[in-house]
Amino acid sequence: MRHDIEFDAEGALLRGWFYEAEGATGPAPCVVMAHGWTSTKRMYLDRFAEVFAASGLSVLVFDNRGWGDSDAAPGKPRHEVDPWEQVRDYQHAITCAQNRSEVDPDRIGVWGTSFSAAHAFVVAAVDRRVKAVSGQAPFISGRATYANLARVDNHVVGPEVFTADRRARAMGEPAATVPVIGNDPGELVGLPTQDSYEWFTHARAELDPSWPNEVTLRSLDNFYGYEPARYLPDITPTPLLMIVGREDGLTGGNLAASAYRTAAEPKKIVFLPGGHFVAYTGAGFLVASQAARDWFLEHLSP
Repeated sequence: MRHDIEFDAEGALLRGWFYEAEGATGPAPCVVMAHGWTSTKRMYLDRFAEVFAASGLSVLVFDNRGWGDSDAAPGKPRHEVDPWEQVRDYQHAITCAQNRSEVDPDRIGVWGTSFSAAHAFVVAAVDRRVKAVSGQAPFISGRATYANLARVDNHVVGPEVFTADRRARAMGEPAATVPVIGNDPGELVGLPTQDSYEWFTHARAELDPSWPNEVTLRSLDNFYGYEPARYLPDITPTPLLMIVGREDGLTGGNLAASAYRTAAEPKKIVFLPGGHFVAYTGAGFLVASQAARDWFLEHLSP
């Protein structure tokens, strides 16, 4: 059974879903989940949550602040991505889950995908309430990803552009925004890859028609300085699962595989044949969802 929920995240009201663990006769383990860069919980997260709940795990899914059904903090724009705010929001969501009577507060897992996979790894490294973590198609390095995306359409946004936006915002002007996706090679967009365009176009049409296709310019500056791979060695002793698309050209399957080697045991890596978005549908979804389900069941058992 799924319930609508909301909880305070130090000034921002976040909204999401809570799934009861099927067959549970008492407090159950809980998996906390959030969406990737500029997407929303409606973009396939319910399908993963249903797999987890059917196996006896409770699940808390939420929209990041300023996205989907969640509010932005007062004075902050919607559709901005700040990785450190989103890391803290994961921690607020964990607290929300722990305070529910259906949840065993000592058996919390964290799941993320793409940008939120990075957050899941960071949270697992710094918050010992997390007893198991799974990240699929993980964002590994801001600088490396930024360089990869700049090569796609040859749009290189230098620091002077971010500086001008910061100064304008400080003077009371609205935050500058860019489209997340687009098919005009002359237009600056957040995610210029063809598979990003196809995935978000489909997800918007089929799953979340209210998705805005805009993100603040500062969000690009924010992810440039985000280096979550540096936290991987600190996740131990929390069990780590990484699910990687072998041909991921967005966040870099090669970057993920290299970063995985820096993590200590217990850990496991699962490779999927395909690109960044392969885990959301079809055979890729079956493998990714079942691998994460089995990981949480193994490591969140009493």
